[in-house]
Amino acid sequence: MARLDPSPKTLSILDLSHDGRGVARWPDGHAQAGKTVFVSGALPGETVSVQQTARSRHFDEARTLEVLQPSADRVPPRCPHFGTCGGCVLQHLAEDRQIAYKQQVLLDNLQRIGHVAPAAVLPPLRAGAWGYRRKGRFSVRRVEKKDKTLVGFREQDPRFVADLSECHVVVPQLGFKLQALGALVDGLDARRDIPQIEFIAGDAATALVFRHLQPLSAADRERLAGFGQEHGFVIYLQPGGVDSVHPLGADADLAFRLPQWDVTLQFRPLDFIQVNARLNEAMIARALELLEVQPGERVLDLFCGLGNFTLPLARMAGDGAVVGVEGDAGLVARARANAARNGLHTLQFFVADLAQDLVGQPWLKAGFDKLLLDPARAGAIEVLRQLPLKGLKRIVYVSCHPGSLARDAGYLVNEAGWSLRAAGVMDMFPHTAHVESIAVFDPPRRD
Repeated sequence: MARLDPSPKTLSILDLSHDGRGVARWPDGHAQAGKTVFVSGALPGETVSVQQTARSRHFDEARTLEVLQPSADRVPPRCPHFGTCGGCVLQHLAEDRQIAYKQQVLLDNLQRIGHVAPAAVLPPLRAGAWGYRRKGRFSVRRVEKKDKTLVGFREQDPRFVADLSECHVVVPQLGFKLQALGALVDGLDARRDIPQIEFIAGDAATALVFRHLQPLSAADRERLAGFGQEHGFVIYLQPGGVDSVHPLGADADLAFRLPQWDVTLQFRPLDFIQVNARLNEAMIARALELLEVQPGERVLDLFCGLGNFTLPLARMAGDGAVVGVEGDAGLVARARANAARNGLHTLQFFVADLAQDLVGQPWLKAGFDKLLLDPARAGAIEVLRQLPLKGLKRIVYVSCHPGSLARDAGYLVNEAGWSLRAAGVMDMFPHTAHVESIAVFDPPRRD
């Protein structure tokens, strides 16, 4: 393979890719004229000077050296690490244009993959764009050349850990203490044996989970406990798998409240919760609005997790009218406990792997009027193919991956005869290329 050409080249940016990079083509006169180039740090309509960083058979990659002609949509990034850290890729794009870009990504996926189009496009859901990230994972690496330990997200080149002094999208109680966190790890005997730190924030407590590959010394345990006390974090240790997580001292009351439905959800440090608290509340409200549950109707909530949608649904429809199903037994146990703590004593939850054969599942034959799905990135095609869709009056589908939503929408519309009433995006992850969306389907007409 030929070597990369390090000399600067000038490109005109035509579009944005699904991962937030500018899309261009090598101009006439270039050895690869017409070949697609993905350019980090560039926006549509711009003319930029670039340096090639990678080559493959079908496309090349480059980074922006200088913006020669900026887009009117370009804004100064807030974070000093933007462009190096891989946590955000769109801070240089005005927030209104970010959400418009995500809406177009959703519509393009629906058309290209699912061969469907919504009858209506929902107005995008948005919340605060900064300090929103209440759950995530920092990588940790001791770098001898810098004589320090780095704690942060991966760089845009994922082989490296970004050297962060601050993060403007992580909850403020943690995002501006990254240097202190790095100094803490650097002072531990086990500084080379801690590969990651997970964080999760409830309304009243923020937990840090230190993964460690070797047993910790008494001195290290004291240092970690002292850091937690000084900075207001609850420290957990993870010497092995997920089940090995335990508090270093007192356990935390990790919970968040959904005041609109008088619901409080408790969780464990490694549980899945929606990353953006304010957007989560708006998302629940929209999902319930789209479901339009009427008196006497029964609702099935698939991939229900801790009960993020299930408990608010039960408040609205009655706890005996809602059933939640989830594949993670630990999450189901906590969902049941959450229901009991909130006085929803007849709300039912079941454990089932929704990607497998569901024959014999008791809930599958119970009969429902409305269906809510919130699957992981892989989507819900396996369960949709097995559900008795006949008799359902509406499906609301919450998605964290537009490609799998588009595939599943294609099945519902083109094979099962449903109609895609509306779809729209929700900005769960501002300044990233991540596209969260919601779609509502109506059943076939029975004339």
